[in-house]
Amino acid sequence: MTRLAVFDLDGTLVDSAPDIHAALDRLMAARGLPGFTRAEVTAMIGDGVRALVTRALAARGQPFEEAALDAFMADYEANAAVETRLFPGVAEALQALTADGWRIAICTNKPAAAARELLDALGLLDRVAALGAGDSFPVRKPDPGHLHATIAAAGGAQRGAVMIGDHRNDVAAARGAGIPVVFVGWGYGPLAMAEGAPVVARPEALPGELRAALDGFRA
Repeated sequence: MTRLAVFDLDGTLVDSAPDIHAALDRLMAARGLPGFTRAEVTAMIGDGVRALVTRALAARGQPFEEAALDAFMADYEANAAVETRLFPGVAEALQALTADGWRIAICTNKPAAAARELLDALGLLDRVAALGAGDSFPVRKPDPGHLHATIAAAGGAQRGAVMIGDHRNDVAAARGAGIPVVFVGWGYGPLAMAEGAPVVARPEALPGELRAALDGFRA
């Protein structure tokens, strides 16, 4: 049976906060508004770009505008890989998982164009079996349908898949889909978001943690 590791993207595989932060600050500056701290930005990440822009504008006392969303997306898609990098140890962990027979998929609330651009720039696009982005299907995380559709697109099966993420949406989607979930301790979400899911502290521990999660779930 094929084993499938389904990863969240922002805060799990990649530290994308620098480029998201820069694009948000440019959006605010264009409207004569002050920018944000990095901690403020990371707290806004995880629910998709519309929620991100809505929260940013609300934090500055402004209503949501489609024009602001469009401006942010045009800017961010053109600059998604300027400072964004894989978290240290992630590249090696992905290599180890592939060598151990795992297929890799991405299930992210980031729009497909930006996700694809970022994965390509980091040399990961050709290594993933499927990219289930925030606009790939009619639903997105925490809806389990997003995860089910990503697993199907990757040619996997529910009983052989594990979700890996750093946000409550990842945990909720996995539990709703009936698959095990592993929470990463280096991401943007506080550990309380794990809600009892096993927490992996370092990328190099991922292969062992994923095997244990899948074996335990089957048992």
